[in-house]
Amino acid sequence: QVQLVESGGGLVQAGGSLRLSCAASGRTFSRYAMGWFRQAPGKEREFVAAISGSGSITYYTDSMKGRFTISRDNAKNTVYLQMNSLKPEDTAVYSCAAGSVPRTRGYEYDYWGQGTQVTVSS
Repeated sequence: QVQLVESGGGLVQAGGSLRLSCAASGRTFSRYAMGWFRQAPGKEREFVAAISGSGSITYYTDSMKGRFTISRDNAKNTVYLQMNSLKPEDTAVYSCAAGSVPRTRGYEYDYWGQGTQVTVSS
């Protein structure tokens, strides 16, 4: 049983930056791979980034690599998503997820947060 709570979303102008945080409960956080996904209205949920339990392995969607960075602080039971050079098309609800391995498919994760809204204006 893992509970995940995202924070850090909000309204930002195009070209700006946001850092999302995902705080996790549990005593074995470092054993979980973590992922970030996003979903815009009327669109499918989309993989954003993933990180292994130790933080040594990361994956990114090609279109986001170079702008977004995933990281984690296991001492704080928290995973982060640093988002730079934001574009209006980045507008979505961003959710974090925990699973056994850092995969890109949502069904490979076991626990999900409720999401945080990111809105990028022109």
